[in-house]
Amino acid sequence: MRAIGVGMNRTRMLTRFVRETDVDVVLCAGRYTLLDQSALAELLPAAQERGTSVVIGGAFNSGLLAGPGPGATYDYAAAPAELLDRALRIEGIAGRHGTTLRAAALAFPAAHPAVATVLAGARSAAEVRDCAEQFATPVPPDFWRELCAEGLLPASAPLPAPEQA
Repeated sequence: MRAIGVGMNRTRMLTRFVRETDVDVVLCAGRYTLLDQSALAELLPAAQERGTSVVIGGAFNSGLLAGPGPGATYDYAAAPAELLDRALRIEGIAGRHGTTLRAAALAFPAAHPAVATVLAGARSAAEVRDCAEQFATPVPPDFWRELCAEGLLPASAPLPAPEQA
């Protein structure tokens, strides 16, 4: 064995695993994204403190951040109107800054120092290629500043450095 890990979409339980066991890595699904930063308060600081790697899965929140609109899903169900509206607001800001919602959705969780990698779900070779292109696309620093100014991201969230953006 090279590493022991656990994965789920419940940050409280993942935090317990990090604090109370010797796991090497945790997979946190959908809880450190542009729409949900619940892992920011306890899980990510605990992982940093213990030297536990974090893999962020569900960066697109079940598809909502890949393409908000009619039929979009969040947590594998119809996206609530409030979250759909929020995703559309973020997408509009992305467009004004010459980037895409998908690029921002992949870049945001990767900026946290506890995050070792970000998983992007894909159903086809074309989606895999798109995810790779989006991940390689710089996101302008002004985009991140506007999200924070609009209250769409907490000021405490680590943001991609300008050289990464």
